Amino acid sequence: MAINRVGLIGFPVEHSLSPIMHNAAFKALGMYDWLYDAMSIPPDILRLGLREPRDHGYIGINVTVPHKEAIMAYVRPDEKARAIGAVNTVDFRSNIGTNTDADGFIDDLRANDVSIAGERVLVLGAGGAARAAVYGLVGAGAEVAIVNRTRSRAEALVEHLRVSAGIGGLRLMTPNEAADWGMSLIVNCTSVGLHPQVHQSPWSQNLPFPAGRIVYDMVYRPATTALMRQCLAHNGRAIGGLGMLARQGAISFELWTGVKPPIDLMRRVLQDALESAHKD
Repeated sequence: MAINRVGLIGFPVEHSLSPIMHNAAFKALGMYDWLYDAMSIPPDILRLGLREPRDHGYIGINVTVPHKEAIMAYVRPDEKARAIGAVNTVDFRSNIGTNTDADGFIDDLRANDVSIAGERVLVLGAGGAARAAVYGLVGAGAEVAIVNRTRSRAEALVEHLRVSAGIGGLRLMTPNEAADWGMSLIVNCTSVGLHPQVHQSPWSQNLPFPAGRIVYDMVYRPATTALMRQCLAHNGRAIGGLGMLARQGAISFELWTGVKPPIDLMRRVLQDALESAHKD
């Protein structure tokens, strides 16, 4: 039986849960001729490293750090990838690279019944995840403001989206200004609070936390971050990033296979893997 191979490249990739998630979906759908694996490719040999999956019959790959931007030189980025400035999914049949992060994020907000259109949304961070979030939020009709520790990086994000996607009207705020802005949703696109720094929060302890807000933390390990605890302590609602991970993966899955995957199963498999790792 010929195997249809897909996989993940990054450096490192040993920690990735993507193989568990995708292979569980293949099994559930009876797609036994499909296999998802992971390949660790150092940044200095990315061009050569791409030959391994491309020349050995892989249908496509996911791309994680630190290759999301560099790989754009070796594939054909679609409009969405160019706008966001990063590729996280490649189809070798067309050599087109796209980005599923923005849609995965927005899909998960909607799955959690979070209103977007016409709402004020505060984005914490100015890296690649923040670019994807802002792109998705503006496309869904939100009014967006950005807070980042280094203002120059936030200015670069605003300029990138203005030039690449024609997005204007984004606000840059200081933490003090943001605390009084009146947003309904706060999105953490930084890695602050990620395991093992589980006691850190991107929201300063010296600032009052606005009551009754929704927090979406893209960090999914731990399941409840310090930022989420701050939100819950102030009568808010907190959502972790595990659903986004599953949904952006599901978009890649359908792109490669033409089959809609069981998203609930993918999310449950991810949650089980994280809980198992926590017990260990």
